[in-house]
Amino acid sequence: MVRVRIAPSPTGDPHVGTAYVAVFNRAFARRHGGQFLLRIEDTDRARSSRESESMIFEALRWLGLTWDEGPDVGGPHGPYRQSERGAIYREHGELLLRAGKAYRCFCTAERLEAMREAQKAQKANVGYDGLCRALPPDEALRRAGAGGPWVLRLAVPREGETEFEDRIRGKISFQNALVDDQVLLKSDGFPTYHLANVVDDRLMGITHVIRAEEWISSTPKHVLLYRAFGWELPEFAHLPLLRNQDRSKISKRKNPTSLRWYRERGYLPEALVNFLALMGTSIPGAGEVFSFEDVVRSIDLGRINTTAPVFNLEKLDWLNGEYIRALDPAELERRLAPFAPEEGRALLPRVIPLVRDRLKKLSDLPAMTDFLFRERLEDYDPALLVPKKATRDATARVLRGVAAGARSKAAGVEPTARDWEAWIDAVAQEVGWKRGDAFMALRVAVTGKTATPPLCESMEVLGRARTIERLDDAAARLG
Repeated sequence: MVRVRIAPSPTGDPHVGTAYVAVFNRAFARRHGGQFLLRIEDTDRARSSRESESMIFEALRWLGLTWDEGPDVGGPHGPYRQSERGAIYREHGELLLRAGKAYRCFCTAERLEAMREAQKAQKANVGYDGLCRALPPDEALRRAGAGGPWVLRLAVPREGETEFEDRIRGKISFQNALVDDQVLLKSDGFPTYHLANVVDDRLMGITHVIRAEEWISSTPKHVLLYRAFGWELPEFAHLPLLRNQDRSKISKRKNPTSLRWYRERGYLPEALVNFLALMGTSIPGAGEVFSFEDVVRSIDLGRINTTAPVFNLEKLDWLNGEYIRALDPAELERRLAPFAPEEGRALLPRVIPLVRDRLKKLSDLPAMTDFLFRERLEDYDPALLVPKKATRDATARVLRGVAAGARSKAAGVEPTARDWEAWIDAVAQEVGWKRGDAFMALRVAVTGKTATPPLCESMEVLGRARTIERLDDAAARLG
């Protein structure tokens, strides 16, 4: 059975890169009737937190990227937190030590730093020089028994190459002489990423390791560990890294990376999943808007792009707008409600037709429609009311004329958008204005802005009393 996993570290806000890798892992598992696991790699005790872990769970569930096994749902291969698997790692470290595949290293931090500086000065490959590898086992055991600090290192072969097949990139090989004798167990008994990763993937039955390309350089270390244990290799597939516009690796300095940020800005989860899938693949005949189910049906690791995709927020905004417009009115109202002021939520059914075609994010709603929910407008520059080549007096006449038309409507009957349009056209013709100039002046008077949803429809939603009040106020501002 196909078994895949993601293994985020709970050291901050959930990262968009975690979701990106999760999309392909979960789709691959579903395509092959397999299982998708979530493992928490929290061996960094200083930075890891349960709060961050909970945020990861919440963000992935928001995206619909749920898992079959994990810390919160259990499963037959737990525990699923690395901090709870320390005895397992120490046991496997001991196996490698007894088999002569690993050795104890007693070098101090000062010695290692001096070694690295000397290697840099000589422009040599920077890595452990193997000093403690030559210690006789009895001597190493004696020194460890005396209580001195030590770490466990993998004894990497010095000759030949380590080669593996990547399902996306083909055959990849590294010269063993350039692979460091990596630390497997630290002096406090906690594992490094490399040992914990390999042991967990093996014991959890992971068949395909689908992860970001930044781990390619670590893969020979993992392959050597599998071989040291005498284990069969899983399939490896390294996804292209998400990039900033300048082609650098995506980072929060240049792009929002927190999944919470995307949720709070009003991106739809299905749109973000679609966008992340587009970063790595395409679906023949589907264009750029497709569902996660489409990804499941078509996923093929051999068709994953190897070119690093640019994380373009403008493209995401466009895609999110497409998804917003595809929602039925009731569902769009439900999703918009958290972004509308509480006192204005009853107006949403009337507001949605005004903004649906303009929304890129749900969070755009307040800026587009805040004028509908206020009793009075904030200060704006009265000069914005006056079109080019028009006078303040003529503008005030237009504003008062439209207000007078609204007052002529029978009491208790609210004007429609067509009523407002007719009054504006009539007054513009009377004053000798172009229709567009009249609409510009009325837009500023009613909304305080120069760009808004359709004007007459907005006036209908705003209501006769508040619209007349704003027109009178604008005319007064013109003196």
